[in-house]
Amino acid sequence: MTVPFIGEDIIDGVTEALSDNENYYDEIVAEMQGKQPILFSYLLSESFKLLTKEESDFLFYLAVVVWKSVDEQVPELPILMSDNIEEQEEKSWAILNESKAKQFRDKLDAFFDKYPQEDLLAFVEDALVDDEDSFVTKEGRELLFIGLKTTIDTLCGIAV
Repeated sequence: MTVPFIGEDIIDGVTEALSDNENYYDEIVAEMQGKQPILFSYLLSESFKLLTKEESDFLFYLAVVVWKSVDEQVPELPILMSDNIEEQEEKSWAILNESKAKQFRDKLDAFFDKYPQEDLLAFVEDALVDDEDSFVTKEGRELLFIGLKTTIDTLCGIAV
């Protein structure tokens, strides 16, 4: 399965549709649960128990945007399997943990090198940028990034 490049225009279209219609988000969540039940369960799993309630909700929102952006391009994606999700997550943690960088953004540079879905990954990075108004904790930021990168990798069939 080959997933075409998901550009910023597609991602922006999904985020606009979600912000324009409150009921649309609930519809998309139900659609995602039906089409990707294992991914849905992963996003609600113990892997993310250290997140605050706000961070958990944010993870889910960002994952819905990622999933819907991919689903619009490839509506017949095969159902993801938990072993593939776990494998991708482990590989991403290894890359992050190998980084010697101090700043969060600098740690992410290794993930962008020749990454085929750069706009999706940049969307995630931009959402997690450290600013004074952010409710995302330092610990939560890394956990959110890895969870969302794992989501992109598995949906798009990207081998890390």
